[in-house]
Amino acid sequence: MRALCSALVFVLATAISAQAQDKQIAARVELHAIPTLTLSDQQFLSGDANGKAATVTGEFRIAQGSGKLPAVVLIHGSGGMGPNIEAWARELNAVGISTFALDGFTGRGLTSVNMDQALLGRLAFSLDSYRVLEILAKHPRVDTSRIVLMGFSRGGQGTLFASLKRFHQMWNKSGIEFAAYIPFYPDCMTTYIQDTDIDKPIRIFHGTPDDYNPVAACRKYVERLKGAGRDVVLTEYPNAQHGFDNLLGSAAPFTVKGAQTVRNCRIMEEPKGVLINAVSKQPFTYKDPCVETDPHVNHDAEATAAARVAVKDFLRATFKLE
Repeated sequence: MRALCSALVFVLATAISAQAQDKQIAARVELHAIPTLTLSDQQFLSGDANGKAATVTGEFRIAQGSGKLPAVVLIHGSGGMGPNIEAWARELNAVGISTFALDGFTGRGLTSVNMDQALLGRLAFSLDSYRVLEILAKHPRVDTSRIVLMGFSRGGQGTLFASLKRFHQMWNKSGIEFAAYIPFYPDCMTTYIQDTDIDKPIRIFHGTPDDYNPVAACRKYVERLKGAGRDVVLTEYPNAQHGFDNLLGSAAPFTVKGAQTVRNCRIMEEPKGVLINAVSKQPFTYKDPCVETDPHVNHDAEATAAARVAVKDFLRATFKLE
């Protein structure tokens, strides 16, 4: 009898696992071309649209379900479309949330900017995210009041600052807005004009020992946002290095040789959209002495599991899912 009960439990557990896996399969997958611009940060900040025309792409995975569904736009980091993007898409599809994974590199002839961050403006993905909104605003399977932006590292920075009202007014022509913003381990080393003028929730997930994009700068930004009465929460994981949600990453901290980091820079926007080195008072470039190399990354299974729970709980509440 005990053996029979054990067998039944095993069969039931296997069936439940298979059912959960089935829900990760998208009901439909669409590939979209996204007309956009490649702008310098100064062009973006000053509203100058005289940049190079570009077409980037996105994978839209429509979750199982009927009617108009909520969606999360996913933006990759400096290494391009990594395995964490697919993992998050499946996690979110499984709970009935469609995902739109933006590839901001391939259409621009890039695969990685880790070793040369000057190859693409840091705010390029913010503009791209607004262009994705233009597509989703017209899509018959999207609930346009329930779209969230979620990005990682460079994509986390693009996500974080896409929240600024100023940037929406300059660049978002879709007629809709994101309902919330979820940046993972973003770069918070730059201070922008009017960067506390936001009106949507922000949830930041970061690692305490991150030496690629140090969390200390994000703490200071969060304090300023809270001081302005904004809805923002920073969650830190004590053992998580940069890129901690990459399931294929090493559990031990791994040095990314030659990768550039502005961890010791202080960058600020001056009037007319010029980013300066706050120490030298000169226009910032990636040749500045404060720019360093060789930061670390790792996969932290505990932080990844906790972040998955926290993100899905936040999205269930934001999207009013059952």
